[in-house]
Amino acid sequence: MNKSSLIDAVAKHANLTKKQAGMAIESMTEAISHALANGDEVTLVGFGSFKTTHRAARAGRNPKTGETLEIKASTVPAFKPGKALKDACNP
Repeated sequence: MNKSSLIDAVAKHANLTKKQAGMAIESMTEAISHALANGDEVTLVGFGSFKTTHRAARAGRNPKTGETLEIKASTVPAFKPGKALKDACNP
């Protein structure tokens, strides 16, 4: 499912126009992104939790040349599914 098919599904399920559903989805993703950028955790009960984790600097290899290079430390988003989502995926 891509973004446009998600918008269609939300519009149909919530009895909204596609424009309203698109704005709702866009607002939700922006709010989650903004919260994660500020270091907050976002928990949607039954669905899952979004948070950030720190990834330490490490050595990597260029697969084409085999040259060793340094990969910088970074903060990356992570998602942990909730029980209801896990149960929905494994009926």
